[in-house]
Amino acid sequence: MNEAKTGLDGATIAEEDDGIRLDRWFKRHREGTPHALLARWARSGQLTLDGRKADVSDRIATGQKLVMPTPPVETAARPARKGRPLTAADVELATGMVIHRDASAIVLNKLPGLATQGGTKTEQHVDGLLDALKYDGPTRPKLVHRLDKDTSGALLIARTPRAAAYFAKSFSNRSAKKTYWAIIVGVPDIQQGEIDLPLAKQPGSGGEKMHVHDSGLASKTRYRVIERAGNSAAWVELQPLTGRTHQLRVHMAAIGHPIVGDGKYGGKGAFLTGTISRKMHLHSRRLRIDHPDGGAIDISAEVPEHFAASLDALGFDRLLGEVGIDQAEKGPPPKSALKAQAKAHSKQIRKARRGERRGRTADSKPTDFVGKAKPKAKTKAAAKAGKPAPKKLAGKRPTAKKHPARPPKAS
Repeated sequence: MNEAKTGLDGATIAEEDDGIRLDRWFKRHREGTPHALLARWARSGQLTLDGRKADVSDRIATGQKLVMPTPPVETAARPARKGRPLTAADVELATGMVIHRDASAIVLNKLPGLATQGGTKTEQHVDGLLDALKYDGPTRPKLVHRLDKDTSGALLIARTPRAAAYFAKSFSNRSAKKTYWAIIVGVPDIQQGEIDLPLAKQPGSGGEKMHVHDSGLASKTRYRVIERAGNSAAWVELQPLTGRTHQLRVHMAAIGHPIVGDGKYGGKGAFLTGTISRKMHLHSRRLRIDHPDGGAIDISAEVPEHFAASLDALGFDRLLGEVGIDQAEKGPPPKSALKAQAKAHSKQIRKARRGERRGRTADSKPTDFVGKAKPKAKTKAAAKAGKPAPKKLAGKRPTAKKHPARPPKAS
């Protein structure tokens, strides 16, 4: 059948569009088609993929044959988005954050204080720097998830439309795993657990602030205390099992342990005294996600300067962070994790041995007295003679030593 005579148009899905929604394809290639018209075509069966009725939300695949009505007017492509010209400093900033790059993905170690996307009075942001990260790619890279402005760490960028669709699906179905590090005020009573508190937008905040509310969306966060600094602060590992706005920040504040530097949810109590920075201490430490070309991306981002300085100031051992919440799920742990586990175990033994050093002998082992009663010490006389302390005689009381009578005092 001649498609031109019947008022139909056709197209073959290219590789760069693999995995995206059908309505997204129209935005890329038929930009003048109104969404309402597109939805009407879908309802009436005039949109087909490989001869079958299609919906605007269907995911399309490379090589599929798309048939659609010819638009009533010639569609005109919208002019390309024009951002502010990038300076040499912008390019240096963007490329300096790259910690992983391949044909489909780029991972940045986002700096704290740098917004992911633009907004009111926000001129510099990651999205505005993406032209500097095109390299030899066919299209401009695209954001597939975001981090709060003051949160640092691993941020994934897709280099192709196909990769963007693939990664977006991984984030939406929670197959991507994100691990965060945070320093919090105080120490939770339970060292490892799950926070299950629904979150909703707080009224009167313009949607800029969240709070715990029974009618909110289900929100879950796993946490583990890595190390504590007395009772004043703790270094924790966090895993969001859902992806709500400000989830980690709200959950930690809700259990009484706000993230250090998070005045928005912790108020004045979110700041520590001394040399500890007032910046946010929340860092996207690790990202694990399947790769569209096979295999997986598993990348860790180093903490920023203020976070590293606080770890040192509070006396935290960075090696202990290598032992993760889900270490058992990943198979044999790396040598660094084994070393950290051994160090943590030794630390517990040292704590258990406090106050028992006086009971040691030259032949005792470091763990002889852990969890055991302390042996009785020798008497001073026996110790000098090299003899054991005298045993008590059952049923007999020791005879008191008699002293000569003193002469009476002169009156």
